[in-house]
Amino acid sequence: MIEQLLSLQTKIASTIQLLDIPKHRQEMKELEGIMQASNFWADQEKARNVSQTFEALKNEVTGWDKLASNVSGLLALAEDVAKNPDQDMIAEIAKQFSELTVEFNRREFFILFSGHHDAGNAIVSFHAGSGGTEAQDWTEMLVRMILRFCESHNFAATLLDESRGNEAGIKSATFKIGGRYAYGYLQSEHGTHRLVRISPFDAEKMRHTSFALIEVVPEIAAENIRIDPKELRIDTFMAGGKGGQSVNTTYSAVRIVHIPTGISVQCQNERSQLQNKDSALKILAGKLQKMQEEKEIAERLSLRGELKSPEWGSQIRSYVLHPYHMVKDVRTKYETADTDAVLNGELDQFVESYLRWKVGQ
Repeated sequence: MIEQLLSLQTKIASTIQLLDIPKHRQEMKELEGIMQASNFWADQEKARNVSQTFEALKNEVTGWDKLASNVSGLLALAEDVAKNPDQDMIAEIAKQFSELTVEFNRREFFILFSGHHDAGNAIVSFHAGSGGTEAQDWTEMLVRMILRFCESHNFAATLLDESRGNEAGIKSATFKIGGRYAYGYLQSEHGTHRLVRISPFDAEKMRHTSFALIEVVPEIAAENIRIDPKELRIDTFMAGGKGGQSVNTTYSAVRIVHIPTGISVQCQNERSQLQNKDSALKILAGKLQKMQEEKEIAERLSLRGELKSPEWGSQIRSYVLHPYHMVKDVRTKYETADTDAVLNGELDQFVESYLRWKVGQ
Protein backbone atom coordinates (compact mmCIF):
# COMPACT_ATOMS: atom_id res chain seq x y z
CA MET A 1 0.00 0.00 0.00
CA ILE A 2 2.90 2.36 0.73
CA GLU A 3 4.20 1.91 -2.84
CA GLN A 4 0.73 2.63 -4.23
CA LEU A 5 0.41 5.78 -2.12
CA LEU A 6 3.87 6.95 -3.21
CA SER A 7 2.85 6.38 -6.83
CA LEU A 8 -0.37 8.37 -6.33
CA GLN A 9 1.57 11.15 -4.61
CA THR A 10 3.93 11.36 -7.61
CA LYS A 11 1.00 11.44 -10.07
CA ILE A 12 -0.65 14.26 -8.10
CA ALA A 13 2.55 16.33 -8.05
CA SER A 14 3.00 15.82 -11.81
CA THR A 15 -0.62 16.70 -12.59
CA ILE A 16 -0.46 19.85 -10.43
CA GLN A 17 2.40 21.03 -12.64
CA LEU A 18 0.62 20.06 -15.87
CA LEU A 19 -2.48 22.01 -14.82
CA ASP A 20 -0.42 25.09 -13.87
CA ILE A 21 -1.83 25.10 -10.34
CA PRO A 22 1.09 27.27 -9.06
CA LYS A 23 0.24 29.81 -11.77
CA HIS A 24 -3.45 29.71 -10.79
CA ARG A 25 -2.45 30.34 -7.18
CA GLN A 26 -0.66 33.53 -8.32
CA GLU A 27 -3.66 34.55 -10.43
CA MET A 28 -5.84 34.24 -7.32
CA LYS A 29 -3.61 36.70 -5.45
CA GLU A 30 -3.83 39.17 -8.34
CA LEU A 31 -7.63 38.87 -8.49
CA GLU A 32 -7.86 39.34 -4.72
CA GLY A 33 -6.05 42.64 -5.14
CA ILE A 34 -8.49 43.72 -7.85
CA MET A 35 -11.50 42.70 -5.75
CA GLN A 36 -10.30 44.74 -2.78
CA ALA A 37 -10.26 47.97 -4.79
CA SER A 38 -12.82 50.55 -3.62
CA ASN A 39 -14.27 50.96 -7.14
CA PHE A 40 -14.42 47.20 -7.86
CA TRP A 41 -18.22 47.16 -8.36
CA ALA A 42 -18.28 50.26 -10.59
CA ASP A 43 -18.46 47.95 -13.61
CA GLN A 44 -20.82 45.24 -12.36
CA GLU A 45 -20.48 42.88 -15.33
CA LYS A 46 -16.68 42.96 -15.14
CA ALA A 47 -16.85 42.56 -11.34
CA ARG A 48 -19.09 39.49 -11.66
CA ASN A 49 -16.72 37.93 -14.19
CA VAL A 50 -13.73 38.55 -11.91
CA SER A 51 -15.59 37.10 -8.91
CA GLN A 52 -16.63 34.01 -10.85
CA THR A 53 -13.09 33.48 -12.13
CA PHE A 54 -11.69 33.86 -8.61
CA GLU A 55 -14.15 31.33 -7.15
CA ALA A 56 -13.42 28.84 -9.94
CA LEU A 57 -9.66 29.17 -9.42
CA LYS A 58 -10.10 28.90 -5.65
CA ASN A 59 -12.10 25.67 -5.97
CA GLU A 60 -9.51 24.21 -8.34
CA VAL A 61 -6.45 25.20 -6.27
CA THR A 62 -7.88 24.27 -2.85
CA GLY A 63 -9.19 20.98 -4.28
CA TRP A 64 -5.73 19.90 -5.44
CA ASP A 65 -4.10 21.18 -2.23
CA LYS A 66 -6.55 19.18 -0.13
CA LEU A 67 -6.04 16.04 -2.24
CA ALA A 68 -2.24 16.31 -1.96
CA SER A 69 -2.49 16.90 1.79
CA ASN A 70 -4.82 13.93 2.31
CA VAL A 71 -2.54 11.58 0.39
CA SER A 72 0.49 12.77 2.38
CA GLY A 73 -1.39 12.23 5.64
CA LEU A 74 -2.54 8.77 4.60
CA LEU A 75 0.99 7.86 3.52
CA ALA A 76 2.34 8.87 6.94
CA LEU A 77 -0.36 6.78 8.61
CA ALA A 78 0.41 3.77 6.37
CA GLU A 79 4.10 3.99 7.27
CA ASP A 80 3.23 4.01 10.99
CA VAL A 81 0.84 1.06 10.63
CA ALA A 82 3.51 -0.88 8.69
CA LYS A 83 5.67 -0.80 11.83
CA ASN A 84 2.83 -2.12 14.01
CA PRO A 85 0.36 -3.94 11.70
CA ASP A 86 -3.33 -3.65 12.56
CA GLN A 87 -5.85 -5.32 10.24
CA ASP A 88 -8.62 -2.80 10.92
CA MET A 89 -6.30 0.13 10.18
CA ILE A 90 -4.97 -1.60 7.06
CA ALA A 91 -8.55 -2.01 5.81
CA GLU A 92 -9.32 1.65 6.58
CA ILE A 93 -6.20 2.82 4.75
CA ALA A 94 -7.17 0.72 1.71
CA LYS A 95 -10.67 2.24 1.76
CA GLN A 96 -9.34 5.80 1.95
CA PHE A 97 -6.78 5.08 -0.77
CA SER A 98 -9.57 3.91 -3.07
CA GLU A 99 -11.57 7.10 -2.39
CA LEU A 100 -8.54 9.33 -3.00
CA THR A 101 -7.78 7.49 -6.25
CA VAL A 102 -11.33 8.13 -7.48
CA GLU A 103 -10.96 11.82 -6.56
CA PHE A 104 -7.63 12.01 -8.40
CA ASN A 105 -9.08 10.43 -11.54
CA ARG A 106 -11.97 12.91 -11.45
CA ARG A 107 -9.61 15.86 -11.20
CA GLU A 108 -7.07 14.48 -13.69
CA PHE A 109 -9.81 14.72 -16.34
CA PHE A 110 -9.10 18.47 -16.61
CA ILE A 111 -5.76 17.74 -18.30
CA LEU A 112 -7.87 17.12 -21.41
CA PHE A 113 -8.77 20.83 -21.47
CA SER A 114 -5.58 21.86 -23.24
CA GLY A 115 -7.01 24.38 -25.71
CA HIS A 116 -6.25 28.09 -25.37
CA HIS A 117 -9.92 28.97 -24.76
CA ASP A 118 -11.03 25.79 -22.95
CA ALA A 119 -11.16 27.38 -19.48
CA GLY A 120 -13.35 30.29 -20.61
CA ASN A 121 -16.98 31.02 -21.39
CA ALA A 122 -18.78 29.81 -24.52
CA ILE A 123 -21.28 31.24 -26.99
CA VAL A 124 -23.70 28.52 -28.10
CA SER A 125 -26.04 29.02 -31.06
CA PHE A 126 -28.80 26.70 -32.27
CA HIS A 127 -30.19 26.66 -35.83
CA ALA A 128 -33.06 24.53 -37.12
CA GLY A 129 -32.45 22.70 -40.38
CA SER A 130 -34.99 22.35 -43.17
CA GLY A 131 -38.14 20.51 -42.16
CA GLY A 132 -40.36 23.18 -40.67
CA THR A 133 -42.02 22.54 -37.34
CA GLU A 134 -40.43 19.11 -36.82
CA ALA A 135 -36.89 20.53 -37.20
CA GLN A 136 -37.75 23.51 -34.99
CA ASP A 137 -39.10 21.21 -32.29
CA TRP A 138 -35.88 19.18 -32.50
CA THR A 139 -33.91 22.41 -32.07
CA GLU A 140 -35.86 23.24 -28.91
CA MET A 141 -35.14 19.72 -27.59
CA LEU A 142 -31.43 20.36 -28.12
CA VAL A 143 -31.65 23.73 -26.35
CA ARG A 144 -33.25 21.99 -23.38
CA MET A 145 -30.58 19.25 -23.44
CA ILE A 146 -27.70 21.72 -23.40
CA LEU A 147 -29.29 23.93 -20.72
CA ARG A 148 -29.86 20.87 -18.50
CA PHE A 149 -26.21 19.90 -18.96
CA CYS A 150 -25.11 23.44 -18.08
CA GLU A 151 -27.32 23.43 -15.00
CA SER A 152 -25.76 20.18 -13.77
CA HIS A 153 -22.28 21.75 -14.09
CA ASN A 154 -23.26 25.06 -12.48
CA PHE A 155 -22.79 27.02 -15.70
CA ALA A 156 -24.84 30.22 -16.05
CA ALA A 157 -26.85 30.52 -19.28
CA THR A 158 -27.88 33.94 -20.61
CA LEU A 159 -30.18 34.22 -23.64
CA LEU A 160 -28.77 36.67 -26.20
CA ASP A 161 -31.08 36.12 -29.16
CA GLU A 162 -34.04 33.90 -30.05
CA SER A 163 -36.43 33.34 -32.95
CA ARG A 164 -39.40 31.12 -32.12
CA GLY A 165 -41.17 28.85 -34.59
CA ASN A 166 -44.61 29.87 -35.84
CA GLU A 167 -46.32 26.72 -34.52
CA ALA A 168 -43.80 25.22 -32.12
CA GLY A 169 -40.12 24.95 -31.42
CA ILE A 170 -37.23 27.32 -32.10
CA LYS A 171 -35.85 28.54 -35.42
CA SER A 172 -32.67 29.86 -33.83
CA ALA A 173 -31.31 30.86 -30.43
CA THR A 174 -28.01 32.06 -28.99
CA PHE A 175 -26.84 31.77 -25.39
CA LYS A 176 -23.80 32.91 -23.47
CA ILE A 177 -22.67 30.08 -21.19
CA GLY A 178 -20.57 31.32 -18.29
CA GLY A 179 -18.40 29.21 -16.02
CA ARG A 180 -14.94 27.71 -15.62
CA TYR A 181 -14.26 25.36 -18.59
CA ALA A 182 -17.66 26.10 -20.18
CA TYR A 183 -16.11 26.15 -23.66
CA GLY A 184 -13.97 23.12 -22.89
CA TYR A 185 -17.02 21.07 -21.96
CA LEU A 186 -19.35 22.29 -24.70
CA GLN A 187 -17.02 22.22 -27.72
CA SER A 188 -17.98 18.56 -28.20
CA GLU A 189 -21.49 19.67 -29.22
CA HIS A 190 -20.35 21.79 -32.18
CA GLY A 191 -21.85 20.40 -35.37
CA THR A 192 -25.03 18.96 -36.86
CA HIS A 193 -27.28 16.74 -34.73
CA ARG A 194 -29.62 14.27 -36.49
CA LEU A 195 -32.93 13.01 -35.06
CA VAL A 196 -34.96 10.02 -36.29
CA ARG A 197 -38.42 9.56 -34.73
CA ILE A 198 -42.16 9.30 -35.31
CA SER A 199 -43.12 12.94 -35.67
CA PRO A 200 -45.83 14.16 -33.25
CA PHE A 201 -46.71 16.73 -35.92
CA ASP A 202 -47.51 14.12 -38.58
CA ALA A 203 -51.14 12.95 -38.58
CA GLU A 204 -50.08 9.77 -40.39
CA LYS A 205 -47.44 9.01 -37.71
CA MET A 206 -44.66 8.65 -40.24
CA ARG A 207 -41.00 8.43 -39.34
CA HIS A 208 -39.09 11.66 -39.92
CA THR A 209 -35.42 12.62 -40.00
CA SER A 210 -34.58 16.12 -38.77
CA PHE A 211 -31.39 18.11 -38.46
CA ALA A 212 -30.26 21.00 -36.28
CA LEU A 213 -26.93 22.78 -36.07
CA ILE A 214 -25.24 23.71 -32.80
CA GLU A 215 -22.43 26.24 -33.04
CA VAL A 216 -20.07 26.48 -30.06
CA VAL A 217 -17.47 29.24 -30.09
CA PRO A 218 -15.32 30.74 -27.32
CA GLU A 219 -16.34 34.05 -25.80
CA ILE A 220 -13.57 36.52 -26.60
CA ALA A 221 -12.97 39.22 -23.99
CA ALA A 222 -13.77 42.72 -25.27
CA GLU A 223 -10.17 43.89 -24.82
CA ASN A 224 -8.93 40.97 -26.97
CA ILE A 225 -11.21 41.58 -29.95
CA ARG A 226 -9.15 42.57 -32.97
CA ILE A 227 -11.53 43.28 -35.84
CA ASP A 228 -11.10 46.15 -38.29
CA PRO A 229 -14.26 48.34 -38.01
CA LYS A 230 -14.01 48.94 -41.78
CA GLU A 231 -14.75 45.24 -42.31
CA LEU A 232 -18.08 45.44 -40.47
CA ARG A 233 -21.59 46.41 -41.53
CA ILE A 234 -23.72 47.21 -38.50
CA ASP A 235 -27.52 47.44 -38.73
CA THR A 236 -29.98 48.28 -35.97
CA PHE A 237 -33.62 47.24 -35.82
CA MET A 238 -36.52 47.00 -33.41
CA ALA A 239 -36.28 44.00 -31.12
CA GLY A 240 -39.11 41.51 -31.56
CA GLY A 241 -40.67 39.06 -29.12
CA LYS A 242 -42.73 35.90 -29.52
CA GLY A 243 -45.16 36.07 -32.37
CA GLY A 244 -43.36 39.06 -33.84
CA GLN A 245 -44.59 41.70 -31.42
CA SER A 246 -42.17 44.43 -30.42
CA VAL A 247 -40.58 44.05 -27.01
CA ASN A 248 -39.61 47.72 -26.94
CA THR A 249 -40.07 50.86 -28.98
CA THR A 250 -36.41 51.63 -29.70
CA TYR A 251 -34.04 50.23 -32.29
CA SER A 252 -32.00 48.34 -29.71
CA ALA A 253 -31.41 45.11 -31.66
CA VAL A 254 -28.12 44.89 -33.55
CA ARG A 255 -26.98 42.86 -36.55
CA ILE A 256 -23.29 42.78 -37.51
CA VAL A 257 -21.97 41.39 -40.80
CA HIS A 258 -18.27 40.63 -41.22
CA ILE A 259 -17.90 41.60 -44.87
CA PRO A 260 -14.79 39.51 -45.79
CA THR A 261 -16.30 36.23 -44.55
CA GLY A 262 -20.03 36.98 -44.79
CA ILE A 263 -20.54 35.87 -41.18
CA SER A 264 -23.64 37.51 -39.72
CA VAL A 265 -24.60 37.69 -36.04
CA GLN A 266 -27.38 39.48 -34.23
CA CYS A 267 -28.37 40.19 -30.65
CA GLN A 268 -31.60 41.67 -29.30
CA ASN A 269 -32.10 40.46 -25.74
CA GLU A 270 -29.97 43.07 -23.98
CA ARG A 271 -31.71 46.27 -22.88
CA SER A 272 -29.66 48.77 -24.85
CA GLN A 273 -28.26 49.01 -28.36
CA LEU A 274 -24.73 49.37 -26.94
CA GLN A 275 -25.06 46.17 -24.87
CA ASN A 276 -26.43 44.27 -27.87
CA LYS A 277 -23.57 45.57 -30.03
CA ASP A 278 -20.98 44.45 -27.45
CA SER A 279 -22.58 40.99 -27.24
CA ALA A 280 -22.76 40.67 -31.03
CA LEU A 281 -19.09 41.62 -31.37
CA LYS A 282 -18.12 38.93 -28.86
CA ILE A 283 -20.12 36.34 -30.80
CA LEU A 284 -18.52 37.44 -34.08
CA ALA A 285 -15.02 37.35 -32.58
CA GLY A 286 -15.68 33.84 -31.30
CA LYS A 287 -16.88 32.66 -34.71
CA LEU A 288 -13.83 34.12 -36.44
CA GLN A 289 -11.57 32.42 -33.87
CA LYS A 290 -13.36 29.10 -34.43
CA MET A 291 -13.03 29.50 -38.20
CA GLN A 292 -9.27 30.05 -37.85
CA GLU A 293 -8.89 27.00 -35.59
CA GLU A 294 -10.84 24.82 -38.05
CA LYS A 295 -8.69 26.12 -40.91
CA GLU A 296 -5.52 25.13 -39.03
CA ILE A 297 -6.96 21.67 -38.27
CA ALA A 298 -7.88 21.22 -41.94
CA GLU A 299 -4.33 22.12 -42.98
CA ARG A 300 -2.88 19.54 -40.57
CA LEU A 301 -5.28 16.84 -41.81
CA SER A 302 -4.47 17.73 -45.41
CA LEU A 303 -0.77 17.21 -44.73
CA ARG A 304 -1.62 13.80 -43.24
CA GLY A 305 -3.90 12.95 -46.17
CA GLU A 306 -6.98 12.71 -43.94
CA LEU A 307 -8.93 15.81 -45.00
CA LYS A 308 -12.55 15.05 -45.82
CA SER A 309 -14.80 17.18 -48.04
CA PRO A 310 -15.58 20.38 -46.10
CA GLU A 311 -19.36 20.04 -46.09
CA TRP A 312 -21.15 22.67 -43.99
CA GLY A 313 -22.84 21.12 -41.01
CA SER A 314 -21.22 17.70 -41.16
CA GLN A 315 -23.14 15.36 -38.87
CA ILE A 316 -21.54 14.66 -35.48
CA ARG A 317 -24.23 12.73 -33.62
CA SER A 318 -27.31 10.66 -34.39
CA TYR A 319 -30.32 10.29 -32.08
CA VAL A 320 -32.64 7.43 -33.07
CA LEU A 321 -35.96 7.19 -31.18
CA HIS A 322 -37.66 4.82 -33.67
CA PRO A 323 -37.66 1.88 -34.44
CA TYR A 324 -35.10 1.49 -31.62
CA HIS A 325 -33.39 3.82 -29.14
CA MET A 326 -29.77 4.82 -29.70
CA VAL A 327 -27.57 7.92 -29.49
CA LYS A 328 -24.25 7.55 -31.32
CA ASP A 329 -21.40 9.99 -31.81
CA VAL A 330 -20.13 9.73 -35.38
CA ARG A 331 -16.61 10.90 -34.46
CA THR A 332 -15.81 8.88 -31.34
CA LYS A 333 -18.19 5.93 -31.96
CA TYR A 334 -19.40 6.23 -28.35
CA GLU A 335 -23.06 5.20 -28.08
CA THR A 336 -25.81 4.60 -25.54
CA ALA A 337 -29.37 3.28 -25.66
CA ASP A 338 -30.43 5.59 -22.81
CA THR A 339 -31.81 8.31 -25.06
CA ASP A 340 -33.95 9.85 -22.29
CA ALA A 341 -30.89 10.46 -20.12
CA VAL A 342 -28.99 12.08 -22.99
CA LEU A 343 -31.89 14.36 -23.93
CA ASN A 344 -32.12 15.32 -20.26
CA GLY A 345 -28.56 16.63 -20.40
CA GLU A 346 -26.46 13.64 -19.31
CA LEU A 347 -23.65 14.26 -21.79
CA ASP A 348 -20.54 13.67 -19.68
CA GLN A 349 -19.56 10.41 -21.39
CA PHE A 350 -19.96 12.02 -24.81
CA VAL A 351 -17.86 14.99 -23.67
CA GLU A 352 -15.07 12.84 -22.24
CA SER A 353 -14.96 10.49 -25.22
CA TYR A 354 -14.78 13.51 -27.55
CA LEU A 355 -11.94 15.15 -25.60
CA ARG A 356 -9.93 11.90 -25.59
CA TRP A 357 -10.64 11.44 -29.31
CA LYS A 358 -9.56 15.03 -29.98
CA VAL A 359 -6.22 14.46 -28.22
CA GLY A 360 -5.56 11.56 -30.57
CA GLN A 361 -6.27 13.52 -33.74
